[in-house]
Amino acid sequence: MQRNLLIGGLGLIVGLAIGFFAANSVNRNAATRTASSPAANTVAGTQPQQSGMQPEVAKALDDAKNQPDNFEAQLKAGGMYIQVGNSEKAREYFDKAARLAPNTFTGNVTVANAYFDAKQFDLAQKYYEKALAINPNDVDARTDLGSTYIERVEPDFDRGIATFNESLKLNPKHEPTLYNLAIAYFRKGDTENAKKAVAQLEQANPSSQLIGPLKQRLSSN
Repeated sequence: MQRNLLIGGLGLIVGLAIGFFAANSVNRNAATRTASSPAANTVAGTQPQQSGMQPEVAKALDDAKNQPDNFEAQLKAGGMYIQVGNSEKAREYFDKAARLAPNTFTGNVTVANAYFDAKQFDLAQKYYEKALAINPNDVDARTDLGSTYIERVEPDFDRGIATFNESLKLNPKHEPTLYNLAIAYFRKGDTENAKKAVAQLEQANPSSQLIGPLKQRLSSN
């Protein structure tokens, strides 16, 4: 599945201290992400409250309950619970969605994206790997897999960098991968290789909107 290159989060990058969570958003098509709606009222900040919740939130939860075989409905309900901070309940719905599409590339990537957005990077890794077992040549999914290693509480920079380099073997000019690679090296403390990755990005696309923020970040070190 081909995903748009510079969507949504690109406008935010300039204003952010550059990190992988934003980069992952740049790398993904909005159609594969969990649907977004205003957060519901909460009980102790962890669960949507049936009375007084936003109509679209109530509908999403009702749809998931009444349509247990609807992949999109389960994902959307999980996304609602993420918004109110109930990761356990979200995981319940994401797991239901995963069981509905166990052998499809799109299904596994979509579940992986949902877990990534929930910052459950070990589970995101699991489903990106399942997707890549079906389509090992998808650069976007492989780059997103690399990001899961970097975003953990205890980052594995070497594994993330190795995964990004695998993506570049498939597409040496893939801008999100070069962006992520530069940041991985920067966060690892390897400024020299970070600058080389920026140079690769410049060579791939001199007008890329990712170049300026990267150079600004590197020069502030």
